[in-house]
Formats: sequence, C-alpha cells, structure tokens
Amino acid sequence: MNTSDTSYQKILVAVDGSDTSILAANYAISLAEKYKAELIILNVLHLRTLRQISSSFITAPTFGLEQVKKIEEEAKRWIEDIRKRAAQKGLVSETKIIEEAASIVGTIVEFAEEEKVDLIVVGTRGSTGFRRMLLGSVAKGVVTYAHCQVLVVK
Repeated sequence: MNTSDTSYQKILVAVDGSDTSILAANYAISLAEKYKAELIILNVLHLRTLRQISSSFITAPTFGLEQVKKIEEEAKRWIEDIRKRAAQKGLVSETKIIEEAASIVGTIVEFAEEEKVDLIVVGTRGSTGFRRMLLGSVAKGVVTYAHCQVLVVK
C-alpha cells in the first residue's frame, strides 16, 4: 500500500492505563485529527480471570469485588481523560469498556471488525505487575489477527 493513499475514517485505540497505552492514545488522537477520523477509545477488562485469581486468595470474600470495582473505576478515569484530550482537539470520540471478555485480543479484533475500523492503535506493553500478567502479548495478537492495519506504539 502506498502511504500517500492512506486515509483513515475510523480509528480504534485500545488502552489499559499503562504508559505505552497512553502514548498510543496520544498517537491515535493525532492521527484522528490529521485524517478527520472518528476515534473509538476501548478498554477490555478481563474480569472473569481477575475474579478467579482474587477468589483464590485467603482473604475476605469482598477482596475480589473491591479489586474489580477499583479496576473498573480506573478504566473509566483513563478513558474519560483520553476522551477529554480528544475533545480539546475538536474530535468527537466514542468510548467503550467491555467487561467479562474471554480473550482481550479476540475482543479487540472482533470489536474492530464490527465497528469497521480502518486502524487499530495499541501500545507495545501492558501495565506492569498483575495486569501485565493477564494481558500477555496483546499487541502481537492484535497484529496477527486484525482485519485492518495496526499501529503498535513503543
């Protein structure tokens, strides 16, 4: 594909709150502004796994519920912050949090197909610690299975 022929009408950025996903969001905002494209900001919460792991700890039964609620609230804050930055550039963007996903990669790829996205933007690495363990190599999976172009931001 000749890069001079490239035009994007719908850009999806998948974020998890990590530094690289925030950097990916900044790239996505710039590209959406350049191409006057619609921007979709997506976070996929792998809550089923979170609940299974947290319920295996020997703690109060509410530990898992409190952790899940905290992660959900964090996701809402990241997405709202990114949406506000996009709005400052004059972009109207859609936000979406998908919970209970069986596969983060599969969810991102399927969502992108359903929304007829032209470009998916992701960071190279997920969050550190616990969330990074759950995410694995999301960027690699998205690059492998996506129907459209993928920009991986480092």
